[in-house]
Amino acid sequence: MARSSVRGEAPGTEDTTSTAVRDQEQDQGQGQGRSTDHGQDRSTTDDTRHRDTADDGRRSPADDADATADDAADATAEDPADAKDAGTTDDASDAGEATDAEDSGGTGDSGGAGDGHRPGRRRRRRRVLRWSATVLALVILGGAGAGYLYYERLNANIKSDDLNLGDAKDRAADTKANAAGQKALNILLIGSDARDSEENQKLGGARDTFNGPPLADVQMLLHVSADRSNMSVVSMPRDTLLSIPKCTDPDDGHVYKALERAMTNSSLSRGGPGCTVATWEKLTDIHIDHFMMIDFAGVVSMADAIGGVPVCVDANVYSHTRDGKGSGLKLAKGTHDIKGKQALQWLRTRYGFEDDTDLARAKAQHMYMNSMVRQLRSEARLSNPNALRRLAEAATEAITVDDGLDSIKKMYDLATELQKVPTERITMTTMPNRYVGSRVEPTEDAQQLFRLVREDIALDGKDAKGTEDAAQPTAGATPAAGATPTAGATPTASPSPGDQAAADGEIAVQVRNSTYTDELGSARGRANTVARLLVDQGFTEAVADNTPATAEKTTVVRYPSADLQGDAERVAKALGIPASAVKKSTDVSGVTLFVGADWRTGTTYEAPAQDDTTPESARAMNASDTSQCMHVDPDYTW
Repeated sequence: MARSSVRGEAPGTEDTTSTAVRDQEQDQGQGQGRSTDHGQDRSTTDDTRHRDTADDGRRSPADDADATADDAADATAEDPADAKDAGTTDDASDAGEATDAEDSGGTGDSGGAGDGHRPGRRRRRRRVLRWSATVLALVILGGAGAGYLYYERLNANIKSDDLNLGDAKDRAADTKANAAGQKALNILLIGSDARDSEENQKLGGARDTFNGPPLADVQMLLHVSADRSNMSVVSMPRDTLLSIPKCTDPDDGHVYKALERAMTNSSLSRGGPGCTVATWEKLTDIHIDHFMMIDFAGVVSMADAIGGVPVCVDANVYSHTRDGKGSGLKLAKGTHDIKGKQALQWLRTRYGFEDDTDLARAKAQHMYMNSMVRQLRSEARLSNPNALRRLAEAATEAITVDDGLDSIKKMYDLATELQKVPTERITMTTMPNRYVGSRVEPTEDAQQLFRLVREDIALDGKDAKGTEDAAQPTAGATPAAGATPTAGATPTASPSPGDQAAADGEIAVQVRNSTYTDELGSARGRANTVARLLVDQGFTEAVADNTPATAEKTTVVRYPSADLQGDAERVAKALGIPASAVKKSTDVSGVTLFVGADWRTGTTYEAPAQDDTTPESARAMNASDTSQCMHVDPDYTW
């Protein structure tokens, strides 16, 4: 397993947040200051379909935190209603983390304190995600000495690991900024099923897996749009068969060879979460900025700190089989507030929900996350200082993050971005897949879904902006990727800021004839014709590859590694080929243009209409939908 360092900040290097705490004391005086299934089979072989084992220019963060602490204290003491109104909220961040619970054991969480108001101070209503609870808890406690020490204590709780353990050739290029200079955020949420502690063993069950290699049984990609107007979550079934890239353990240098058609959950055991990140990047070509990982015990502690989250079942349910499999979840028909171990059971339940598959389990996880977001945004549940303290401690002790999130301040900064997304613009989906024996693999619809995320197109279908509007920052959005394309438009490729294209005459391009169809055969001479077209446009290094014609329905430009992405995009743009047709592939050794069946004649490429709708097979679910209720398999009722 990759290293898991504990990060603290040395004296004299405290950030603006800790300084704010000491300033507060001078003004105020010192104040007081994991998801899977119960005993289910954990095999990564192909014996079973699913593993059944214990199944924004703005004020600085410091200024905001200081002010928030003052306001929250006054609101609580003087006007409880104001305190509740100021409230706390969370977002898809912690919600997303909560889903990690189920199979692998991962729900994440954090909280934020609400604001109140004081005479002479404008009332601020800040909705803060649970992830910022750590900072808010600190300033509420107050006291330069006690507050600073507590801040350091929370920092020291944080465990971190390397972000990406894969080779450069398997990594996705950095996310592009849109016309307004804003960048999208991609965060991978991982639920580990590690049974490496007495508590995790008790919660996870499956004695034969104790102290074995951990598996990433819950994997969810959380995408926050560049303008912070929407959020998309994509879950991948744990038994998805895919290519796992070569990964290098940062601790001992051990190299894990690349695997083909391996289960995605096994990536975690190949050097750590950074290999799971590498696997996602190789499959989706989406650049991942951060990861958050949680285990069984972390799920339970975070769920307890959050408090009850309402969930619904349409019949009595008991997730238990005669041979001891199942999560152990037992609920009567109707709506229930669940927390702690029961929340873990819900997140892990497969047997008893719908068709008893991972797809049903992912749906239940999405319901829990959505409900949690609504619940925390509608109540001031975490306005109590003691509750905030407990949540701050639980959050920092429960999760492992990448080095880019290894301090309270970094988490707070992330939280301020996540909390900008309105609940009604959060969409949960599952990667479209098909069965391959007892396992699953991504379908063409999955590639469509990945493209929408990669191009920062909202999965709720509400991106009906013109290009000029799209270039304008959303209020409060931080310039930082992918511009949201006009709905129905087919944007041509533009070189990525992360990899500027070489001069046209220096770009080596191979052109292949891929016009073959069963009905028409291949169009002769297309590779030579298009290669000459490129040379005439200044791409003097373009050559025709006269190997036998292959078949591609549409024209596509492929490149092998991120350092050639800009070149590939430049070639595509010169020919009017859409950005969506520029793809990374290790099947080519350089920039390669495949002239498809949609360009059998002529020298002008006419791009086909582009479908930017979310595939129905992605099972999209909106976070504001309160009508969701899990269907119970009649075989598991009582």
